[in-house]
Amino acid sequence: MTPTRSRTWLALPAAALFALLCGTLAVPAQPATAAAGRTYTNPIKAQKGADPWLEYHNGNYYLVTTSWTSEITMRKSPTLAGLATAPSVQVFSDSNPNRCCNIWAPELHFFNNHWYLYYVAGRNVSDYGPTQRLHVAESAGTDPMGPYTFKNDLAAPGTDTWLIDGSVLQVNGSLYLLGSAFSGGTQNLVIAPMSNPYTVSGALGVISTPTYSWEKSGAAVNEGPEPLYHNGKTFIVYSASYCTTADYKLGRLELTGSNPLLASSWTKKSTPVFQRDDSAGVYGPGHNGFFTSPDGTESWIVYHANNSASGGCDNNRTTRAQKFGWNADGTPNFGVPVALGTSLAGPSGETATTPTSYTLVNRNSGKCLDLENGSAADGANVRQWSCNGAAAQKWRIEDRGDDTSRLVNVASGKVLDTADCSTADGADLRQWSWLNNACQRFRLVVTDQGGWVRLVNANSGKVADVANCSTADGADVRQWSWLNNACQQWQLTAD
Repeated sequence: MTPTRSRTWLALPAAALFALLCGTLAVPAQPATAAAGRTYTNPIKAQKGADPWLEYHNGNYYLVTTSWTSEITMRKSPTLAGLATAPSVQVFSDSNPNRCCNIWAPELHFFNNHWYLYYVAGRNVSDYGPTQRLHVAESAGTDPMGPYTFKNDLAAPGTDTWLIDGSVLQVNGSLYLLGSAFSGGTQNLVIAPMSNPYTVSGALGVISTPTYSWEKSGAAVNEGPEPLYHNGKTFIVYSASYCTTADYKLGRLELTGSNPLLASSWTKKSTPVFQRDDSAGVYGPGHNGFFTSPDGTESWIVYHANNSASGGCDNNRTTRAQKFGWNADGTPNFGVPVALGTSLAGPSGETATTPTSYTLVNRNSGKCLDLENGSAADGANVRQWSCNGAAAQKWRIEDRGDDTSRLVNVASGKVLDTADCSTADGADLRQWSWLNNACQRFRLVVTDQGGWVRLVNANSGKVADVANCSTADGADVRQWSWLNNACQQWQLTAD
């Protein structure tokens, strides 16, 4: 049962949201005419697309989803369409046995000049339930890509209980942890006060239990609580029923009282607000998030769903997004889920071109990862060269669905490969036809603020390195043990 996150402050443009969370609010004027967004189709992430959370910040979208591993990867793109092919970059990992495994439902929030990743993790690689708990990691600075380090466990003082799907509610300047926990034979929505973005300061209380029949398909479940704010109203949109069923869906609470810690302050809508549409081939839509268009004029929902009734609660789920509206009474109107492959206008205000490939620039030399002479031959050398925009320096970074990617050269269509599958320092990096082995798979791991990454070979665990830290055109790129120097760090630049 892995839910999704929800973006908040949809009544505000992105710049106003940023200012508010920093402590000051300045609402810019809305544009008279919205610029059309770039055309996109769902899914916007086909690999590991469950439980999506999406932020738009400073000209880019940032997307995180459930990994089922000890890692969290993030995609970044200037357009919504670009998320479908954006690199999946590891921004956080943890080997601590108390929180090592099966990460679910990461969610990203900005407080006090840091980004915080709220996530669920277990204590056993083979455990998909009983040991799952909530945790939070903190960014090194203001870059959503991190890197992140573990900050705290999110548990009520003196407790250690199953708790998933963490989010943060803000009411009258106070923070509250939202989550999902068991009690009374059902899985319920719970809330607790927070003294800061990483500390729970009081007991968990139940604010919603599955009472309607549509909340009990497969199992009686309320999970994935996501705050939504609009024109002075506060809502929680949540996932209901068992995630293995096609009837997984969204419900809604509205804050109608003064104390969000009390169940009596919340009013539940008696019918679901977003659910399966068999005619569109969309099943089990849920675990959602919210975001605002770049120009601040449109409200958008991001969610996962299956394309068959038997899709289940696993990596078959893909990430989808669509615009939604508001009813006359100020409540959200999510409409119906859109069929896969439908061409839609992207969020208004997008001005960038959707990337199709990336260049990788070495931090030490400022030169690009380059295929020598743009050769089409197996075994052609990969080196560094002054950046010139040639196809030989452009790479498609294709997610393999296991937290690794293959780097496909645009000039040749062949992939970055470790010669002879060697694990030795100094083994050459070259191009080769795709053989679908670990020697041709790489993890992109954030190393420092500003988007610097290391390319880690999945077979050897070693990184792409410029030989002898040379700054010369033609210097060889090889693999080497990680030394944490600038010669082993690369920055992805969208083409």
